[in-house]
Amino acid sequence: MENQRIGIIGGSGMYAIDGLSDIQPVLPSTPYGAPSDEIVLGTLGSVGLAFLPRHGRGHRLSPSEVPSRANIWALKSLGVTHILSVSAVGSLRSEMAPRDLVLPDQLIDRTKGIRPASFFGEGVVAHIGFAEPFCPEMRRIVYGVTRSVMGDACHNGGTLVVMEGPQFSTRAESRFYRQIGGDLIGMTALPEAKLAREAGICYCTLAMVTDYDSWHETTETVTVEMVVANMSANLANARAIVAAAAPLIAASPRHCGCAHALHDAIMTQQDQIPSERRAQLDPLIRDLF
Repeated sequence: MENQRIGIIGGSGMYAIDGLSDIQPVLPSTPYGAPSDEIVLGTLGSVGLAFLPRHGRGHRLSPSEVPSRANIWALKSLGVTHILSVSAVGSLRSEMAPRDLVLPDQLIDRTKGIRPASFFGEGVVAHIGFAEPFCPEMRRIVYGVTRSVMGDACHNGGTLVVMEGPQFSTRAESRFYRQIGGDLIGMTALPEAKLAREAGICYCTLAMVTDYDSWHETTETVTVEMVVANMSANLANARAIVAAAAPLIAASPRHCGCAHALHDAIMTQQDQIPSERRAQLDPLIRDLF
């Protein structure tokens, strides 16, 4: 089995991982600028981890400003094979209550093109399969751990709508997202999930429900205070899940297709790829040609 390093991308309120040893902060240089912050390499038990706070320590970056290409490229260059993303989300379903945890299995993209969503273009054309945006094997492992921690306050599956932000939804938008099949709403799973798939990294989101967005007329509409309070209340659970899931993920052989997503996806003939683009994409494509 290949040597596997687990990447953890911490969302709102999650700026560190407890219990790491052999800590080494690094700030890789990437063709897409600097990542959100230093990436902390370390060992949790016997598992190699790489932790990155998505919004930077102190929460300096809005969802639209997160340098997702730099983040994913940097994690790939450090040998990360799996990413567990911890994210705050709103619920579009009454049964997914604030402080519940959800392992979504689908995405709807309602971002506005502000965030670059691919490593490709500029002389290299690639079309990855993205029908199943979250790694099913990784989701199964993380759900099992989450269920053991949360009991019935854990949900397996759901469609996560990703909106641009940084403003929260209008009531009409929130109702619309429910009508098109959304179960959750957030601002950060895309383009992360698309870029991780292009990079051949298994990706899974642990969604922490903080509010009912604005569709639920019998509850208070979402506020920053509400999000922070409910996220903070669940951080201990999230950290326990990360600690328990990481060794199980690392010990599991990769039978999914995530690692091979690019193998039949690049349309551009090898001799037509510009040398500078080949160098930029090297961590992603070095095993293909």
